Amino acid sequence: MARPLHAQINLAALRANLARARAVASGAKVLAVVKANAYGHGLARVLPALDDADGLALVELDAASTLRERLYTRRILLLEGFFDERELAELSARRLATVVHNEEQASMLERAVLPRPLEVYVKVNAGMNRLGFAAGEVARVCERLANSPSVAALRLMCHFARADEDDGIAEPLAAFEAACRGLPYPRSLANSAGVFRFAEVGGDVVRPGIMLYGATPFPFDTAEMLGLAPVMTLRSEIIAIQSLRANDSVGYGAGYTASRPHRIGVVACGYADGYPRHAPNGTPVLVCGKKVRVAGRVSMDMITVDLSDVPEARVGSPVVLWGEGLPVDDVAAAASTVGYELLCALAPRVRVLVTEVGRVDLEL
Repeated sequence: MARPLHAQINLAALRANLARARAVASGAKVLAVVKANAYGHGLARVLPALDDADGLALVELDAASTLRERLYTRRILLLEGFFDERELAELSARRLATVVHNEEQASMLERAVLPRPLEVYVKVNAGMNRLGFAAGEVARVCERLANSPSVAALRLMCHFARADEDDGIAEPLAAFEAACRGLPYPRSLANSAGVFRFAEVGGDVVRPGIMLYGATPFPFDTAEMLGLAPVMTLRSEIIAIQSLRANDSVGYGAGYTASRPHRIGVVACGYADGYPRHAPNGTPVLVCGKKVRVAGRVSMDMITVDLSDVPEARVGSPVVLWGEGLPVDDVAAAASTVGYELLCALAPRVRVLVTEVGRVDLEL
């Protein structure tokens, strides 16, 4: 018998979330962001549910090349671009679009002799101060690249640092507009938060990421409020029950001490599976569909939960760590992190169950 822990990937939910992105960013092309192995969901697993996207965006060249080998023919955008001049031949052969965000990349493109020119997204630094050209450099770089034989088409893009905040769009959007004034190229501006503010942000191409996987990009608007459904549900079972007396402690470091007699359930899931080790006492978990709390330090293979409110719980009772019935954002908030991190951290040893209408495939 396999250890009773698996991640269920719901492709129908992913399709619905993609449709939601299309609906709120009506008229824009959609590049589904699938970096970090589709936010931990498995790029190969989720690809069938992304048929309605106009293309994909990711960071990893090897993953982009694998997509082409799998005969994916739509646009693929490398969000950090290339890192070495020698990679340009592969980008050309694979028909990959690339971001250019610094002078070194622009110069490499100008020097390159390629069998097929590239689609290039010039990234503007609109205030995040990670990647991108300063406002005063954008027009000059675009002029140089437009005259380069290695460039087939130009686009303009930026990334918002605070699109999830009420006042987080106006200043960077104004900076972007000033930097790109008079430039006739299509624009890509909106991440997941920007998609939901598309009327304000605009643009020709949107790049939804976390929203596709059913988590919220906002601090206060839940995924459910946004019309999103969880794609990954991490499921396990109770594998043991201990009866505590008052003042008994649980787990490493005696991180939880019982104030009264009650039962503790042991769940087959730990930090080696991707559950956050720093999740404190009180982090929510579902047992038998009821919300309970973590009680004790998360260990490598197990967590322990307070079963006071679930008298019917037994060994074998179902547990949801996050997903259906328990948003990953709620677990992340309790652990002082973000849902992105929890989804991306799913460990390779966790079995994955992919569900789709009329079919269930178990992947080990």
